Amino acid sequence: MDVLVRLEARPSDSPVLAHVNSIPVLPFGTRSRREVVTLYGQADAQSLALALAATFESERMEASTSGVVRHLGVWPDRGAVGDSAWRDGATGRLVTQDLDIPLLTLEARASELLGACGTMLRRVAAGLAMPDWPEGTERALTFSLASANAGSGGGSLDDEIGMENWLDSLRQADAYSYDATEAD
Repeated sequence: MDVLVRLEARPSDSPVLAHVNSIPVLPFGTRSRREVVTLYGQADAQSLALALAATFESERMEASTSGVVRHLGVWPDRGAVGDSAWRDGATGRLVTQDLDIPLLTLEARASELLGACGTMLRRVAAGLAMPDWPEGTERALTFSLASANAGSGGGSLDDEIGMENWLDSLRQADAYSYDATEAD
């Protein structure tokens, strides 16, 4: 599973921690499913783990079919609420399902995720929180989880995202480059 994590300012009218949207794999595509996680306010590993936990838990609640699109909001007091939709293979009809994942379930799965790949999640959160992002650049990073069962001990990063090149990849995100020695 590929994950794009974005950081935005917290909406003033909502205490929402994150939104999670899925983009399904096309039948002729070669890439894996993509989850777009938008964190609000401060980026931290716990919020990121809760958002990813919502993804994994919603998969368990859905029919095993391809082309599932989901939208979830993650709240600190309620858990994850949203819906998913897919086309029925036999009838071609659009099928929707409401999703409501309790906070305790999310916290348990987030704990598993932090245990399995906490270092990576902390590095992604730290990368989003770095103060030296170029002005006007959207704060967004991508990474991959090897398995949807990452919270069950099966998750890892592809070569730990090449940590030796971590800062370079952050500074060159979205085709922008930034060199601290030239930014006077």
